[in-house]
Amino acid sequence: MFYMLFSFFFSLATNAQCAMCRAALAGDSNVKKAEAVNNGIVYLMVIPYLLVAIIGYLIYRMYQSKKKKAV
Repeated sequence: MFYMLFSFFFSLATNAQCAMCRAALAGDSNVKKAEAVNNGIVYLMVIPYLLVAIIGYLIYRMYQSKKKKAV
């Protein structure tokens, strides 16, 4: 528990990019590739949040329908 809190509050800045991506995006001529990689990262980030939101909404609807049936 202490390690998790410590690592959360005192995180180090790291370069989290694989060597292949870094080599492909190096230089100013690869602007379109860099935009494509960034868009891909955004899409991959959005999907889990979207799934959690949908599941949360379905659970909320289920509780609301149970409440109406009880009344």
